[in-house]
Amino acid sequence: MEFNGVTVADTTRGKRVLETSHPPVYYLPQDDIRMEHMRVASGGSFCEWKGQARYYTTDVNGRSAEHAAWSYPKPTAAFIGIRDHIAFYCHLLDACFVGDEQASPQPGLIYGGWITDDIVGPFKGEAGTSGW
Repeated sequence: MEFNGVTVADTTRGKRVLETSHPPVYYLPQDDIRMEHMRVASGGSFCEWKGQARYYTTDVNGRSAEHAAWSYPKPTAAFIGIRDHIAFYCHLLDACFVGDEQASPQPGLIYGGWITDDIVGPFKGEAGTSGW
C-alpha cells in the first residue's frame, strides 16, 4: 500500500477473506505494516461474523486518510486468523497492489474489497445492489 509517496505496508503473508457478493478483502499482519503511520481512529463498527472493528487513520508526511483501515482485535472464533491483521480501504490510499497488479476499490465506498483483473462481479455496492 502506498500513501503520500511512502510504502505503508508490504507483505506476502496477507489473509484473503471472501464475503458473499464481495471481492476479496486483504488483512495484512501488523508486523508488515509501518505502524508509525497508523493511529487508532475514533468510532468503530460491529460485524455479526467477525466482531467489533477498530479503525485507523493513516498519516504520512502531513497528509491523512481518516478511517483508511480497520482490524478486529478480538475476532470471533471463526475469524481468529485475522487477529493482529489490518485491512485497508483501497479508495482512501494512493495505490494498493495484489502482487504486481494495482487493485481497484469495491464500488460503493463503504466496502473494503479489492478488485483485480481475475475478480468478476457483480459486487455489492454497485448500482441496484442495496437490497442484497
